[in-house]
Amino acid sequence: MSYLNFDKTLLINLERSLSKEMIRTNRAGAYNSTTLVDCNTRKYHGQLVLPLPELSDDNYVLLSSLDETVIQHGAEFNLGLHKYGENHFSPNGHKYIREFNCEVISKTIYRVGGVILSKERMLVSFEPRVLIRYTLMEAHSPTTLRFRPFMAFRNVNELTHENERADKGYKEATNGIACRMYPEFPELYMQFSKKADYHHDPHWYKDIEYPKEQERGFEYKEDQLVPGYFEMPMKKGESVIFSAGITEVNVRTLKSVWDKELLRRNARTDMFACLKNSAAQFYKREGDKCYLLAGYPWFKASAREEFFALPSCTLMIDRPEYWDVIMNKTALDEVNAFLEGRYQDIRLQGMDEPDVLLWFIRAVQQYAMHYSIEEATKLYGDICARIVAFIRQNQHPRIFLHSNGLLHVNGTERPATWMNAVENGRPITPRTGYVVEINALWYNALCFTTELLRKMHKEHQADLLEYQAALTQHAFADIFWNGVYLYDYVIDAYQDKEVRPNQIWAVSLPYSPLDRKQQKAVVDICTKELLTPRGLRTLSPKSGTYRPVYIGGQLERDRNFHNGPVWPCTIAAYATAYMKIYKQSGVGFIERMLVGFEVEMSELCIGTLNELYDGNPPFKGHGGMSYAPSVAAVISVIDTLKQYYNNIEEDVK
Repeated sequence: MSYLNFDKTLLINLERSLSKEMIRTNRAGAYNSTTLVDCNTRKYHGQLVLPLPELSDDNYVLLSSLDETVIQHGAEFNLGLHKYGENHFSPNGHKYIREFNCEVISKTIYRVGGVILSKERMLVSFEPRVLIRYTLMEAHSPTTLRFRPFMAFRNVNELTHENERADKGYKEATNGIACRMYPEFPELYMQFSKKADYHHDPHWYKDIEYPKEQERGFEYKEDQLVPGYFEMPMKKGESVIFSAGITEVNVRTLKSVWDKELLRRNARTDMFACLKNSAAQFYKREGDKCYLLAGYPWFKASAREEFFALPSCTLMIDRPEYWDVIMNKTALDEVNAFLEGRYQDIRLQGMDEPDVLLWFIRAVQQYAMHYSIEEATKLYGDICARIVAFIRQNQHPRIFLHSNGLLHVNGTERPATWMNAVENGRPITPRTGYVVEINALWYNALCFTTELLRKMHKEHQADLLEYQAALTQHAFADIFWNGVYLYDYVIDAYQDKEVRPNQIWAVSLPYSPLDRKQQKAVVDICTKELLTPRGLRTLSPKSGTYRPVYIGGQLERDRNFHNGPVWPCTIAAYATAYMKIYKQSGVGFIERMLVGFEVEMSELCIGTLNELYDGNPPFKGHGGMSYAPSVAAVISVIDTLKQYYNNIEEDVK
């Protein structure tokens, strides 16, 4: 039995199986995603979803579904599954599924009478192409397979409907056809590794429903064009590979391409292996550049999420080559462009957010901890010093350094922090003025950059920053500490008393502006009021504005977004802070915390972690199906425990 294996009992129960999704990417922005029973429940699902930069920055669904039919003795058994109105599902192909396995690649096994058919799929690395291999494992009589493609040719954020503009034609390709529903799109080549008979019979399949979109209050019914169907006979033991891509493939190479791609895959045999695979899914190559996407299915490359998640999603999973290409060949250029005011050269979203440059320095600090302070100084000493000088000289467009050493931001008109939900264009959680985690990051950046400058033998600059850090530390405690915990933000005479997780970073960062007694008090209140098996709540249940369940239409969900639901991205800071305070006695507690995340490996989007979870039991997941900061945070916790175990072993020796 593999780590990610699901049997017939679960799969035929649509109430359970439709909530479980899978997503695989090609590390260049394209992805393949659906539910375990191949019934699309989101408009973002599809067999081939890919970026088309000539159209926009969004992804596009070209091939939505591929329905298979097993034919024996003239009897047809359709393996497809779609949801239509009044909770009607057709053609109920899930009843033939016997097993779904995703240890290496996704594999579904169907049984229809005496026929056993396996279906495996993968994306070709760095190429917008999905491959699906069908193997007839058992058959007692002549068997024919029929394949019916459902095409969408639309932006992932939209839905398509029957229209006269859609081109129902096709052109022949080797062992297949090519279709293009609209002239602005590329052609979609659908080909097989063996000859298939194509029957052109275009029809619109109307009112296919996406229940996930219905839950979110969006339009949820779509029409899709099926141009016709392919048929081919198959023999017992035979395999055939289907390819869908925007260029024609040499069908004779499909088997070798499949075998080569299979060798690149790593098995997901435990939670850490799942998280490693998930982290690698966020890589997105664009020519000679590479970014870390914030997540899937709707996220793009965002500066805050990239710098927050990059060390975990590269260094901590033994992929230093991706740290190099993302940080040294892409991010450094864009940070320099921002410092120099060349905004047109920046692809990362949100580079001007007040905390982004501080998260960049934090990423460099983690690099130093992973390798050495000397290596970090050589590579990043100058840029960190430039960032600190840029902020101290009040050149940042959204940060003002006050004479007391604290950073002041304006979060009333535009969100200034990661709690960035808006209503009518204005922040729902208007964290403004002195913000707790921004100033904790600032103090940490000052101290770490001082360390870098001393390694660079720039003693005068180091002394200056050391003085600045002492000023900041004194003001931090004076402004934020209320005797029990930290205010979330302070603006003029207003002190926000809500208990939120942002204060935990003031403890977890290597340089904390708090004394040990204050640090322990922060950890204890976060444990008492915010901690759940999925991370820290965004607001204490004791608050009158606590809204723990992420449900309803867009506005209701936005109002709840940071006012109760749990964000797993907080768990790394919490675990580090807890072990800093409780040391060896805290190890077992943090190990038990990981159990809550291991449960999620087989829930919702399997093998990865969602963006957020409800603040109350059963802590149901919501938002993006796979979110880089969530994955990164749990990887960081595992790495923290590993470093602790290594230190114990060294002490024993």
